[in-house]
Amino acid sequence: MNKDLILRERLAIQRTIMANQSTFLSFLRTSMYFAVAGVSLDQLVKLPGGHIIEYIFLVISAVVLVVGVINYVIQKRKITESERHIGNYKLDYENNAV
Repeated sequence: MNKDLILRERLAIQRTIMANQSTFLSFLRTSMYFAVAGVSLDQLVKLPGGHIIEYIFLVISAVVLVVGVINYVIQKRKITESERHIGNYKLDYENNAV
């Protein structure tokens, strides 16, 4: 068993996990921006129907957050399934190292 291949696959999985977490945090950040925009819009600018625009921003914020959570969970499941298909190289690595 090629030890470099084992390490490369493990590192690839770790990079994928971190990319998934980073993507979730981007969704969260975007959701928070929309929420802050919705809350502060009425305070900064007095517009006719400003409350409607405020609610629209808050709804967009909630939708972005829900989409981000769903995306994170789906991708996490796919990563877990991929990790199972790779196999348990730790046992193979330890058996071949001896």
